[in-house]
Amino acid sequence: MLTIPFDRQEWLGEKAASVIFNQTKGAVYGKKNVLRNYKDSVFRMLYRDKRELLQLYNALNGTDYQDPDGLEVYTLENAIFMNVKNDVSFLLNSELNLYEHQASFNPNMPLRDLIYITRQLERYVMEESLYSSKLIRIPAPRFVVFYNGTANQPERKVLKLSDAYEKKTSSPELELQVLMVNVNFGQNEELMQKCRTLRDYSLYVHRVRTHAKHMPVADAVRLAVDECIHENILSDFLRTQKAEVIAMSIFEYDEEEELKKIRRDEYELGWEARAMQEQEETTHRLIQKICKKLSKGKTVEQIADELEEEPALISRLCAIAAVHAPACDCDQIAAGLGISESSETTPSPEA
Repeated sequence: MLTIPFDRQEWLGEKAASVIFNQTKGAVYGKKNVLRNYKDSVFRMLYRDKRELLQLYNALNGTDYQDPDGLEVYTLENAIFMNVKNDVSFLLNSELNLYEHQASFNPNMPLRDLIYITRQLERYVMEESLYSSKLIRIPAPRFVVFYNGTANQPERKVLKLSDAYEKKTSSPELELQVLMVNVNFGQNEELMQKCRTLRDYSLYVHRVRTHAKHMPVADAVRLAVDECIHENILSDFLRTQKAEVIAMSIFEYDEEEELKKIRRDEYELGWEARAMQEQEETTHRLIQKICKKLSKGKTVEQIADELEEEPALISRLCAIAAVHAPACDCDQIAAGLGISESSETTPSPEA
């Protein structure tokens, strides 16, 4: 079953970069709207073809199936995912294979696939009774992610649902494993040799990224497409789907760059939050030490000397602590110090 759960939008030949037709909303004009609304990918387009899909399956599993019609293909409507979806799903040899392409590493793939396979199996057993005494046979699910992001990842990696469990167990009663295969240029050479379409796709993406370092992404995509056609790399596919592939590749590259920016911002925000938390913890430790020394009758000068802190800071903390004595409430004392004042002088973490 070929699962392509995206808005049914058909590109109109050479007008693909400016006009898109949506079966439910009609025509939407303008390049900006097209790139925002289009939810397909070059990878998904390539593997709509049963012959290509069967070649990929054989290369991955070491099999030699020859009849593409042996693939049972259908579409799951109303997908629960917004932008990233199971790109290719098919039934072969009593196996339900879910293939997905990812341009960025996603550790949540096992959870996503669990939700997705549940929906698929619901449809599969729709006409069966789950309360029957007869065992209902279902296909064995297999999950594969084809990764070609720019972050370093091993050639193969197994992602497990149990990795997300808050409470770890040696034998999880519910497990789901996803095989992540790195299909970047230069990775998994043996697999690439067995599947020319995957190899050519990897090379095409590599060309786009290489050219995009030196020119606008739109020019990089067009140049990569022309080069690949000339060098017999996905040539038939690119020649017949040229306008659509160009528009789609520009969108995919822009989306990939935007995700990088978002992750960079998230990292910076996380770093700032960790720095603030560490400063608060350091301040609390200092207050606790001051309270102990005050309880022993130490003066401000003695405490500042022993803790090797600025006398002005120790004086302010001692004055606030005296207000709350005999209790030593670190939160109240720190609040009394004030955020702006506490950030002026960062206390040393150790006495």
